[in-house]
Amino acid sequence: MKIPLLSRRELISSVVIALAFSAFIYFEHFGLSSKILNTILGLGALYGLLFGTKKTILLSGFLIGLLWCYWIGFSCQYYGFRWATWLVALGLGIVYALYYGTMALTTHPHLRALILFGLTFVWPMDFNWMQPEIIFVESYMGIEKWQFALIVFAIASTVWFQGKTKVLPLLLLLGTLQNSYTPPPIPDVKIKLVSTNISQDFKWQSERLKQTLSENFAEIDNAIAQGYDLVVLPESAFPLYMNEYPDISQALVERSLRISILTGTLHKENGLNYNVSYLYQQGDLTVAKKTILVPFGEYIPLPEFVSRWVNREIFGGGADFVTAEKPTDFNINGVSFRNAICYEATRQELYTPEVRYMIAMSNNGWFKPSIEPTVQKLLIRFYARKNNTIVFHSANGGGGGIVY
Repeated sequence: MKIPLLSRRELISSVVIALAFSAFIYFEHFGLSSKILNTILGLGALYGLLFGTKKTILLSGFLIGLLWCYWIGFSCQYYGFRWATWLVALGLGIVYALYYGTMALTTHPHLRALILFGLTFVWPMDFNWMQPEIIFVESYMGIEKWQFALIVFAIASTVWFQGKTKVLPLLLLLGTLQNSYTPPPIPDVKIKLVSTNISQDFKWQSERLKQTLSENFAEIDNAIAQGYDLVVLPESAFPLYMNEYPDISQALVERSLRISILTGTLHKENGLNYNVSYLYQQGDLTVAKKTILVPFGEYIPLPEFVSRWVNREIFGGGADFVTAEKPTDFNINGVSFRNAICYEATRQELYTPEVRYMIAMSNNGWFKPSIEPTVQKLLIRFYARKNNTIVFHSANGGGGGIVY
């Protein structure tokens, strides 16, 4: 039996939908972000997904997966699997072809709208960076769940109208407009966010450790000289198990009498590995352990016997990291800050009602050069605005700054 291929129109439609759905990321990445363009292209992309042919939906999902997530496989090169980089991208394209392909189970726009809204609650492989409603984070549309539901319902409802009356259901979009956002006030704490650009090729090499330590202490000493209250270094800024290096830790304790120091490092306890933040403050040390791990980066979201094999054969015998039961909050000059390490800053679980200020740290060097820091920043902005929070972000490899 001959399998029908996509028509030229379906192919072009798929490319246009995927580009429109992804444009806000690339506009932000290249400093060209426009609320009006993001609004128009976002609405147009949703229209295409709700009214496209089944084959158009599948190909659009595949291309959206590539445009959003092509960079994930870049980390393979640091494990000796450079050849797998684009296989990972292809695999993710297939995953998101199936993800959005669920909409192709029906041709009815309202059922598709219901499925698309349902997808905002579904995260393949526990990786939540594909959030359909984030396309409006820098637009004139709101980003709450109910607003996204109203948007897709309004677009789907155009099927009931003909000619000029097709615009009537789009009047519902007026109920989703959000022209401005007012964040909480900046806290009365002078914070220095350290941004580094250390290649992942060199970051973990023992021969570079001396230089890394020198650079870190120089940043801290400069922050002291400049009168900062707190200096924040990126995730794993000290690329070692800090509790196994008491001399380094003691040097930080001594400096903490003049400035609070928050830095990323690793921590080993009872034979278990933790990705942590160390807060040195007035000669005391607080260890903040990560609570949400990156799937396939810090743990393998597969059955235990499979994850053991992957860790042994692919990651050279490494073990999954372990998490704390709850996030850690710090008090700096009377202001409470929630600690977040990389992926955690893009998860709703960290944004609880009492949190107004968050300090996040990341190592984005795994994915250079790519749009990954931009996607991360947009996701942090998405959750910060939904939860009225300001995030102070220190990063290696791009993406740092104050996000709200």
